[in-house]
Amino acid sequence: MKREVSNKLEMVALKSVVAILRILPWRVATSFGASLGALGYRPLGIRKKVVERQIGGAFPEMPKSEVDRIALDCYRHLGRSTIETALLPYRGAKGVLDLVESVSGWEHMEAGIAAGKGVVLAAGHFGNWELLGSYLAARGVAIDAIVRSMANPDFDKYLNATREEIGMTVIYDRDAVRRTPRSLREGRVVAFVADQGVLGLASTFVPFFGRPAKTPRGAAVFALRFNAPVVFAVAVRKPNGLYHISVEPVEIEPTGDRDADVDLIVAKYTGILESWVRRYPEQYFWHHRRWRRQPPDTPPELRDPVAD
Repeated sequence: MKREVSNKLEMVALKSVVAILRILPWRVATSFGASLGALGYRPLGIRKKVVERQIGGAFPEMPKSEVDRIALDCYRHLGRSTIETALLPYRGAKGVLDLVESVSGWEHMEAGIAAGKGVVLAAGHFGNWELLGSYLAARGVAIDAIVRSMANPDFDKYLNATREEIGMTVIYDRDAVRRTPRSLREGRVVAFVADQGVLGLASTFVPFFGRPAKTPRGAAVFALRFNAPVVFAVAVRKPNGLYHISVEPVEIEPTGDRDADVDLIVAKYTGILESWVRRYPEQYFWHHRRWRRQPPDTPPELRDPVAD
């Protein structure tokens, strides 16, 4: 009962904030989100050590002062992205498109769709991944988003309603095995945010900043099974607050060893994600313990920095 009341209160607070922010200019509203996010770092300190230790583990040569600066910017980025996501449905397709200043590699998306076998889109918790899906939908791409259930069922319902209002089709990960084959056969783009190891989810261990990280295999498995092209995409925020969309092909060269081929594809798109995080570390979701689950024989120097 207490949990249910708490969930309801969270939604009342969220909807009240969104109602107020809707009447403000976009830049003012998102700047408020950045300020709100900064409070999570200081003074509240929500997962502060997790974020700082993971950034320090990814960039061991980085001085503590720089780690702290990136950590604070990470909270600001998350706060801004959260408000952007909440307000996206009210912008409409044109408003979403107007948030994207430049695009590179779109020809890879077009080629994949034209092949008629569907497209597997791999992404990470980087930049604004919700905006990425909204942008594709706004451009008329038939896109299905594989999502996980949220802890708060009321928020889960609210978030998925905003996704669908923008034009995405939501598929829960528990239904992905059943529904993804049909989506690919229909030539749709199926998007996986594939950079968080979860208990019970088929995964493999691949390097992420040199440390073994448990990473879901689903995107690669479906791509190989249905001979669908794979692309990796990001929506990275630029200094002026607008976004750059990048689409990169993930080359698939089957060897006949299905497990090895899957692991190689996962490693490839994880490597692309890492290259983006190295350029814009403040735009990665460091709040999730990326190296929490590792092989038991992981050397001490490569273990989860949060566990040190």
